[in-house]
Amino acid sequence: MAPPPALPRQRLRYTRILDVAAGFARKGLDSVVLSEVAAKADVPLGTLYRYFPSATQLVLALYRKQLTELHAANDPAAPGANAAAGVLPTGPPAGVAPGAPAGTPGRPAKKSAGRAAGRSATPPAANIKDNIPAQAVAGVVMEIFHMRLMQPAVEQSLNKAVYTKDTDTTKLLREIDSAAEKAVTAVTGDAAISRVLLLTVTGLVQSVRCRRLSLFEAEEDLKKACFLLTCSRRAA
Repeated sequence: MAPPPALPRQRLRYTRILDVAAGFARKGLDSVVLSEVAAKADVPLGTLYRYFPSATQLVLALYRKQLTELHAANDPAAPGANAAAGVLPTGPPAGVAPGAPAGTPGRPAKKSAGRAAGRSATPPAANIKDNIPAQAVAGVVMEIFHMRLMQPAVEQSLNKAVYTKDTDTTKLLREIDSAAEKAVTAVTGDAAISRVLLLTVTGLVQSVRCRRLSLFEAEEDLKKACFLLTCSRRAA
């Protein structure tokens, strides 16, 4: 697996491949056919294989790019921030549709009054100024949650890939973990809190996909987790 190219022309081709792959990622890993991606991106199949020998590696590279863009959008000092200058801080990274659907995949969201009341992310009477960090954290973490939930191929690739010594896939996974942690830490200011929130995202994505929670319930739980962890840091 060749590293990302440095020459501008090759870099544009590399980015175009990933942008095209984003459309396939929303359909599931089985739908990511490399020959079709190459044809739609208008690049030779050999070129695509040089950078992405498998569909899993292509999808993981896409997710890495999205996390890097998210980090750059929320931290102007982040490496690559200039390259991602066209990414709006309040908008989703490339390949993720803005906003969330009304329900879980294949099922509309169910909003139970009793359960929703217990899951309300609205903090008790608090200074609005104090809530700004929690809102910023929730915004970034929610983007990552939606990236994984709305791109089944990404979630399937993360679940399929395993850490083994000295492989391209392991390197990609480590870079993804690092990019995700940096993106969240840019707003939390605490790497440990960021890791806890990212693990929370993983659990909630699985709960929605297994239909143990509705999308609404998972989002409310995630907002509440962001608020509680942000408040605990301020209290400490």
